[in-house]
Amino acid sequence: MTYLLLFAVALAAYLIGGINFAVIFARIFTHDDVRNHGSGNAGTTNVMRTAGLLPGILTFLCDVLKGAVGCLVGRLVFTYVTTGIADWMHPTYAAYLCGVCCMLGHMYPVFFQFKGGKGVAMSVGIFCVCTPFWVSLIALAVFFLFAFTTKIVSISSLIATLAVFVLSIIFHDTTANIIPQIIMCFMMCSFVYLKHIPNIKRLLKGEEKKFSLGGKK
Repeated sequence: MTYLLLFAVALAAYLIGGINFAVIFARIFTHDDVRNHGSGNAGTTNVMRTAGLLPGILTFLCDVLKGAVGCLVGRLVFTYVTTGIADWMHPTYAAYLCGVCCMLGHMYPVFFQFKGGKGVAMSVGIFCVCTPFWVSLIALAVFFLFAFTTKIVSISSLIATLAVFVLSIIFHDTTANIIPQIIMCFMMCSFVYLKHIPNIKRLLKGEEKKFSLGGKK
């Protein structure tokens, strides 16, 4: 029963992550698929570039929200529903596991031909639930600091992701074993870096484009 419930919350988190708001809002505002334009990525930055500021902001906010909701599913279920039944599954582990599944759903959404985003915006919501919320606030501050100074979103995202990883280790949940927390946090951060491999290659060649909204207002 416990394993079935664990599978259910993991699947729910994956499906929540698979609701790709970049594709949804781009279609609402432009009647087109954002993956056919710009970088081809179904994420906040590409929506801003190709559809405009408002749909980009909406995409960011909804991605953050779905990351938080996906993790809360696991945390709440294993905090209240399984009390005394699944003591081996700490709520923090369940939250992290749902975070991993939610991120996989976002990157490889079954609803959108398995072509999703890179998980940066959504990870803000995930780590608001898995770690003290100010860890995500610090990561956002790091992101905007580098975004405003370099005008390159990819390098800002990668540095912010590294900051989250380090902070999540330092300020881990002391009521649970740190090892599973590190492993699952490392997995999520690795997913982000793997999705950014083309950007990393362009950065090394000095070919990565700086952020611009182009002609969209």
